[in-house]
Amino acid sequence: MQIITDTARFEDIYGDPVPRSLTKVVTRLTPAYDQWIRASRFVILSTVGPEGTDASPRGDTGSVVRIADPSTLLLPDWLGNNRIDSLRNIVRDPRVSLMFMVPGSTNVVRVNGRAVVSDDPALLAEFEHRGKHPRTVVVTTVEEVYFQCAKAIIRSDLWTEGDRSAEVPSAGDFVREVDAGFDGEAYDAGYRAYAESRLW
Repeated sequence: MQIITDTARFEDIYGDPVPRSLTKVVTRLTPAYDQWIRASRFVILSTVGPEGTDASPRGDTGSVVRIADPSTLLLPDWLGNNRIDSLRNIVRDPRVSLMFMVPGSTNVVRVNGRAVVSDDPALLAEFEHRGKHPRTVVVTTVEEVYFQCAKAIIRSDLWTEGDRSAEVPSAGDFVREVDAGFDGEAYDAGYRAYAESRLW
């Protein structure tokens, strides 16, 4: 297998970037990006740390982040599996990327910046939901914002293929592969009800 070891080789393979891919980048939220991000209920938070990279899906019933100002995004950290890989990474390396998606839209909005993790009680209180509060909030300072071209979503028919979950392994199947005695079917059947009381 031929391996590329010099980034200059990419110029031979790909040529120059499409000019619009560079000129579309802004350094803070414009009104259009503000509107788009407020509509997004789902984001992937990407971080890097000494052990490697991490990409974590985050979702909410309304906007997945709160926009404090055109340069600051607030992402509450609701209940999860307590691995906290992303949070550990941010404390040690503040670089983050956020990839926002909206069902039905072929665009993806990307934000690159630097983040800190806060457990300030006053900030946590701002996110009260059904009497619960996040344990921490990821505060991202925006450095770059741009939309990703729609080709990946169009190629994959992401929003138009319908439900294909029956064609892939379930969470129970994944656990059963490493724990032969695990009742994967019971886990899958009961997970939605289990999760409903632990979403926040």
